[in-house]
Amino acid sequence: MDESPILVDKRQGYRVITLNRPQRLNSFTESMHHALKAALDDAQADSTCRALMITGAGRGFCAGQDLNDRLAKPGETIVLGGTLEEFYNPLIRKLRDLPFPVVAAVNGVAAGAGANIALACDIVVAAQSATFLQAFSKIGLVPDSGGTWFLPRLVGPARARGLALLAEPLPAQKAKDWGLIWECYPDDELIGQGNELCERLAAGPTYGLSLIKRALDASETNDLKTQLDLERDLQRSAGSSPDYAEGVKAFMEKRAPNFTGKKGS
Repeated sequence: MDESPILVDKRQGYRVITLNRPQRLNSFTESMHHALKAALDDAQADSTCRALMITGAGRGFCAGQDLNDRLAKPGETIVLGGTLEEFYNPLIRKLRDLPFPVVAAVNGVAAGAGANIALACDIVVAAQSATFLQAFSKIGLVPDSGGTWFLPRLVGPARARGLALLAEPLPAQKAKDWGLIWECYPDDELIGQGNELCERLAAGPTYGLSLIKRALDASETNDLKTQLDLERDLQRSAGSSPDYAEGVKAFMEKRAPNFTGKKGS
């Protein structure tokens, strides 16, 4: 296994990013944060990258922060808010703002920030053996990396409070049943299914998909009137794109569309 903390596999139309510290369940260190940021920035700058999959090496997806990476020396105080401000919060914002869909393929335990990094992705699929764990309360902390925002919106306030306060593992099948994730698959099918999703998304109308992401994110805080106005404005942008023209033409000609993902004028 490559010793780099982040592996990048460039595929036709999309990339696969693998969190690569399997001996530590892919828990985050500062160097891993820097490597992941560079990988995401590079993917965003590549006009041929139209989808992204994030998964983990070995038996885990991500166990959150590697506590050994920030152990205080005698007489020092750890400022956890600084770690969030410098690394985790920008990562979550980046994942939400990427102009193409992001798939999380959760291959094993996703704990703490690792669980919430997965939930920040657009589509989450998981192996049947995978679990999601809001481990923060076990060490006296608050769910971070968007956990207190994602959980109530995905599973409702009662389940969100139970997951956050009790810190009990949530199996992948129950996570699907609760609406936390999109789908779960047999372990040996997960990566293949994730690749198929990315291939499908990469062949889609990328610009339109990016506008869908914007609309859904805005709907979390907009009232209906504001959201209707936003839909109007985004639809104008989508309607001016080459992919819209191609989609209508392909429909009329009864053939598969050939989307380019380009923005409109």
